[in-house]
Amino acid sequence: MTRFSTLLIVILFSPMLLAAPVHYDIDQQKTGIVLSWRAFGGILSQAWLKDVTGKVTLDPDNEFNDQIQVTIPVATLVASNSLLTWQLKSNMFFDAARYPTIAFISDRVVTLQKGHFRVFGVLDVREIRRPVILDVTLEEQSSSSLTLHATTAISRSAFGLDRFALVVDDRIAIDINIGAHPLSGSANHPQ
Repeated sequence: MTRFSTLLIVILFSPMLLAAPVHYDIDQQKTGIVLSWRAFGGILSQAWLKDVTGKVTLDPDNEFNDQIQVTIPVATLVASNSLLTWQLKSNMFFDAARYPTIAFISDRVVTLQKGHFRVFGVLDVREIRRPVILDVTLEEQSSSSLTLHATTAISRSAFGLDRFALVVDDRIAIDINIGAHPLSGSANHPQ
């Protein structure tokens, strides 16, 4: 076999040598979201969301194939007191009866350094879609689990959540912990 033939075979079959993307299911028990904001001149208020579902795809060979997709049920929202929980779920804010879920789908995942990423995507709240950027840290990745921590901040008025603007700050900080496990049959090639 000539060198040219060997080189041609390597070029033609090299895609088969690349690591396959790893697909993860988000673990509802290990995933949670915390919303934080200031009200009445600086008092910290918080709300928690759980039962998050979705998928994470990591492709060690092509970051353009990386994707995070989550669905968050608004009914799981619990705030720091029962009145605030009711207000947030009502049509004053999230309107859980009419818009039962919040969704996020990434457009691109950019590696900043090993284990640190910038995730660009679209957040859908009450059918209002706005671009957001998440700062994501890979906490753990093994053949049996994936743990990510992400943070971002949004303008609540950008999503039509602008009630009580005189006493509640517009900025909402979002803190996300995602636990996931590989889909059965997915290739496991930790990055």
